Amino acid sequence: MMKHQQKQGISRELLRKEVMLAMLVAVGVVISPILRVEGMCPMAHLINIVCAVLLGPWWSLLCAVLIGTIRMLFLGIPPLALTGAVFGAVLSGVFYRLSNGKILAACLGEVIGTGVIGAVVSYPVMTLLWNGTGAYNHLTLFFYVPSFIGGTLIGGAAAFLLLGALSRSGQLALIQKKLGAKVYDHPNAARSGAGNPAA
Repeated sequence: MMKHQQKQGISRELLRKEVMLAMLVAVGVVISPILRVEGMCPMAHLINIVCAVLLGPWWSLLCAVLIGTIRMLFLGIPPLALTGAVFGAVLSGVFYRLSNGKILAACLGEVIGTGVIGAVVSYPVMTLLWNGTGAYNHLTLFFYVPSFIGGTLIGGAAAFLLLGALSRSGQLALIQKKLGAKVYDHPNAARSGAGNPAA
């Protein structure tokens, strides 16, 4: 009986995670054109950080891959949709966990993962695919770094404000608990700042 209840609990949590993932993917695809220019998609970074905090690094990676693939297939976005998302998605979740739930650390993980690593990885990918032709014949190793960092700072600021508001109201911990994720906030405890929940 206990094993059956445990299995039901786990399957409910998994279903909730899958539904949350689907919602974040849908929202991510729909809002991705906002403020988007070549090599800069702030709303994708917002979704990466939110998913990393709510679900964890591997779910965030899956979310980034799904959004990037859909954007490439249906919106005609180049492979930057993937190279500019996956590293930040993972590092955002990893930094959030390593910092014991600091939202600012999740944002920093996105900036480093996408703004630096993703930007540098994008150079050989775009060079190989387009073989230095057309608009891509002037690429250098750090060509995408400024725009990627700009995008992550905008998306990271939006995510910090959103998650900070959820943290202060106690809703972040409730959502994480419902999803079966690691909870760092104490909903009833007074917090002095959005990025520094009690561990």
